[in-house]
Amino acid sequence: MKDDTKNLGDIFKQKRKELNLSLKEVENATSIRIAHLLAIEEGELQKVISPIYAQGFVKQYASFLGVDGEKLMRDFPHVFNKGISQEFSYGIGTLEMRGNPGAGIKWFPNAIWMAAFVVVLAAAWYFAKFLEVL
Repeated sequence: MKDDTKNLGDIFKQKRKELNLSLKEVENATSIRIAHLLAIEEGELQKVISPIYAQGFVKQYASFLGVDGEKLMRDFPHVFNKGISQEFSYGIGTLEMRGNPGAGIKWFPNAIWMAAFVVVLAAAWYFAKFLEVL
């Protein structure tokens, strides 16, 4: 199984090098992150989010390189059929309570604006008295 994913990755790496493309160029053209492209080329598909994403990325990458992605899927079906276990920091269905950093001082920005308004109003009144307009 590991050898098959490595062989699949070698196909992509070899074709990319034949086309004289960098991983950054492939990333820009396909919108697949370099980390995922490297995972495909190194035969480490378990590093991709899920098997469905791996299939999509492989098909898109193959299409970009001019390789028949459907043929690769037929030639290496067991590479994509294995469910990859994901580790979650929080169990599914748990509720994580996050604090909102600005929740306790919602009044503070309004108080600053009010203070600034009072200062401007007082300055205008003082200036009007100084010019003897009032």
